[in-house]
Amino acid sequence: MSVTAADVKALRDSTGAGMMDCKKALEESGGDIDAAIEQLRVKGLAKAAKRGDRAAGEGIVVSYIHAGGSIGALVEVNCETDFVARNDDFTGFARDLALHVAAAAPLHVSDADVPEEEREAELRVFREIDADKPEDVRERIAEGRIAKWLDEVVLLRQPHVNADRFDGRTIEELRAEIAAKTGENIVIRRFARFAVGS
Repeated sequence: MSVTAADVKALRDSTGAGMMDCKKALEESGGDIDAAIEQLRVKGLAKAAKRGDRAAGEGIVVSYIHAGGSIGALVEVNCETDFVARNDDFTGFARDLALHVAAAAPLHVSDADVPEEEREAELRVFREIDADKPEDVRERIAEGRIAKWLDEVVLLRQPHVNADRFDGRTIEELRAEIAAKTGENIVIRRFARFAVGS
C-alpha cells in the first residue's frame, strides 16, 4: 500500500512526530492510522527515556487557583528549549499539573525527594501497627504499606485527579507522554500548594 503525503501530514499533526517517522510508521502498519500512532508512541516513550539525562534549563511556572480562591498551586516544569516551553501541549500539561497539585496535595515530586527520616518514621509506625504478626510477615506488610503511602504523597506516583480525562494515568505516565511528544527531556522541578488557614 502506498502512503500519501496527506496521510503523513495527518499523522504528524496528531502526534507531533517527524515526517520520516510518520511515513515509516504508516508503511509498517499498512496504512492503519491507529496502529501507526501506537507504534510512534512506543518509540517516542523509549526515546524519551534516553533523553532523561539531558539538561532541562528552560520551562514555565504556572499557577492554578481553585474556584472560591481558597486553594492554589504554583508549579515549575522544565524542558530543553524555549520553543517547547511555548508549545500548547507543554503548557497544557503544566496547567493540568497545577490543578492536580491543588486538588491532590502531594508532598514530594519523586521518591528520591522523600527524606529518609520521614520514610523511616512511617516504616516504624507501620511495623508497630502489625507488631502482633510474625517478623518476616510484618516486614513484608510494612514494605507494602510504605509503597501505598508513597503512592499518596509522591506527585509522580499519583493518578491525575481528572481520572476520566486521563484514563487513570499517573503524573509520571503523563510526563513521559509529553516528553515523547515534544522530543525533549521534561522535568517537574518543584511545586508549592497553598490553602487558606493551613
